[in-house]
Amino acid sequence: MKISVITATYNREKTVVRAIESVKNQTYLDIELVVVDGASKDATISLIEPLIGENDICVSEKDDGLYDALNKGISLATGAVVGFLHSDDMYVNTSVLEKVASMFLDQSIDVVYGDACFFREGNTQKVVRYYRSDELSVKNLAWGKMPAHTAMFFRKNVYETYGLFKTTYHICADYEFLCRIVTQARLKSVRLPEPLVKMQIGGVSTGGLRSTIILNKEVLKACADNEIYTNILMVLSKYPSKILQFIKL
Repeated sequence: MKISVITATYNREKTVVRAIESVKNQTYLDIELVVVDGASKDATISLIEPLIGENDICVSEKDDGLYDALNKGISLATGAVVGFLHSDDMYVNTSVLEKVASMFLDQSIDVVYGDACFFREGNTQKVVRYYRSDELSVKNLAWGKMPAHTAMFFRKNVYETYGLFKTTYHICADYEFLCRIVTQARLKSVRLPEPLVKMQIGGVSTGGLRSTIILNKEVLKACADNEIYTNILMVLSKYPSKILQFIKL
């Protein structure tokens, strides 16, 4: 069973090799790496090219942002299972995709997800926050809670059936996608109770107050677009538990 790992990049010469090597070092062998670069102006492409295998895919061209790039990656992917690894992030160990693949041997399972942990730039070994992925459900999405995006793996036919990411969303197209599938489909999802990815703080969804405001507005819109009842107080109620994720460490 081939797993396609999609990495979107743009001017990530400092981190992209780390991300790709964490894919290449996996013990699972049937992996297709799909790199979608947004026409980087730094050394990103020259660093990527030596790491691309004959069964991998790499394109470099202008795009309309992160979700447009991920949509391109999904369209190019030939694996039965699709996952994402952003260019600032990495898998926690070499056996992540082996564990994910073993879960998908059950043909009734459509989605596999796990937890995530966060590190600050320059120190991948020191975890500063642990994110426990909440159950994928209408109830949790209404309260602003979702599994960690890069710790989620879907059968590709889920995208073929229910569509790709809506690029009108700047931060929460993944959230809207989850709202769409939980209201339209009866998918079986399974959580691996362990971290699958290490994520670098400072990405599009952890980029400060402005990003937080946009994120919450888009969460409300995603729920409304998919007829999930919520309100701003429900969505904001998730933040005390997020603070505790730092305190516990």
